[in-house]
Amino acid sequence: MELLPKEIAAKIPKLYETESITLPEKVAYAKFFHPALNWTWYVVEYDGSDTCFGLVVGHETEFSYFSLQELSQIKVGLPIERDLYFRPNQVRDLQAYKAKRAAA
Repeated sequence: MELLPKEIAAKIPKLYETESITLPEKVAYAKFFHPALNWTWYVVEYDGSDTCFGLVVGHETEFSYFSLQELSQIKVGLPIERDLYFRPNQVRDLQAYKAKRAAA
């Protein structure tokens, strides 16, 4: 499966385009996850070729940069998948972000 199809990628703001928007107000456009591990990546910005910025949920929940190429190389039994049913959401409405705020 292609992690980030062109029709989704075209809707994602370029890196740094949403700097004037606070983190909770930013929109996540795509969700990647590993079916067997407790890791999830939400794409908020994209450079158009490989690098994404977004909410990363793993050992910690944080905003960070991640590479589509690196995600596609992760194969711990199963590959990283894109959530086919995910629809764009403001970060503040994502369960992972709500859980992070509750723990703070």
